Amino acid sequence: MEIGITSFVETKPDTQTGEVMSHAQRLREVVEEIVLADQVGLDVFGVGEHHRKDYAASSPALVLSAAASQTKRIRLTSAVTVLSSVDPVRVFQDFATLDGISNGRAEIIAGRGSFIESFPLFGYDLNDYDELFEEHLELLLKIRESEKVTWKGGHRPAINHLGVYPRPVQNSLPIWIGSGGRQESAIRAGLLGLPLMLAIIGGKPTDFAPLVQLYKMAAAHAGHDESRLKVGAHSIGFVGENTERAADTFFPSTMAGMNRLGKERGWGHYDRSSYDAARSFEGALYVGDPETVAQKIIHLRKNVGVTRFMLYVPLSTMPHAEVMRAIELLGTEVAPRVREEITKWEVETEKRS
Repeated sequence: MEIGITSFVETKPDTQTGEVMSHAQRLREVVEEIVLADQVGLDVFGVGEHHRKDYAASSPALVLSAAASQTKRIRLTSAVTVLSSVDPVRVFQDFATLDGISNGRAEIIAGRGSFIESFPLFGYDLNDYDELFEEHLELLLKIRESEKVTWKGGHRPAINHLGVYPRPVQNSLPIWIGSGGRQESAIRAGLLGLPLMLAIIGGKPTDFAPLVQLYKMAAAHAGHDESRLKVGAHSIGFVGENTERAADTFFPSTMAGMNRLGKERGWGHYDRSSYDAARSFEGALYVGDPETVAQKIIHLRKNVGVTRFMLYVPLSTMPHAEVMRAIELLGTEVAPRVREEITKWEVETEKRS
């Protein structure tokens, strides 16, 4: 069971002062967060790609590369790479470069993304949203398979037996499919035998169990070894020494972030009652002391089947010291609890079968 962190490197207004952090400062902070995550024994750190004023990381591979030489074992991944609106050749080159700098710790989570700013920015038509993703994923996987590539599609110039360099350290650069819960995404990942990363940010996390089963059925249908499949979950949360204090600390930025995004997407008003309901044991917010957060992750593993859990913190803007403390507690207190319990559970499950 892998435990890690996701960051979108947000630079939204401070909930108390209204001040907005510079992109440069937030980028330096997230590198410090990655270094700390490595030091406290977390398994993976993901940086999401956005092209908006309120997010600082338009190039996850560059951000992760800045931390690669300062870390030793933590895996470094995008979360996600908006594959529909980016050249797959460049994606592979960037992450193969990261893989070299980190000596084999790079990964890609490929997805459509939940924002559309990158499409006009890079000259893509939103009407081609799904077709672009399928075509770009096909090319990305082909580049991964072979140093020399011959390929032809409908939206990008053809490639005729050309090499793509550098090649990664890993024999097969890990490529995950990121999904917000669409059946089509789960089926595609299963048919291709690719790991599946689920964004579980609302509702009841255990409701994703049928989607995971659908993913595994698709993989089995395509002849892939089910025992080798990986399923991840990305969920919002925060860890503190005390559950109520953690809840009070995380609420202001969460409410601000949810309501700001909600205005764009037509969501209802997010308030303390919404927040408290979401941080209940069956809710999608992982907020509390180490034991509370650990038990919720264990519950998710046992009932949904995830093999990787990534905590998205902070949501909106929080003091850097509080974020660093949450990362420290996740690595030193939460992760050991989860690993110990899940190891015992897996052994017992194996004996019963």
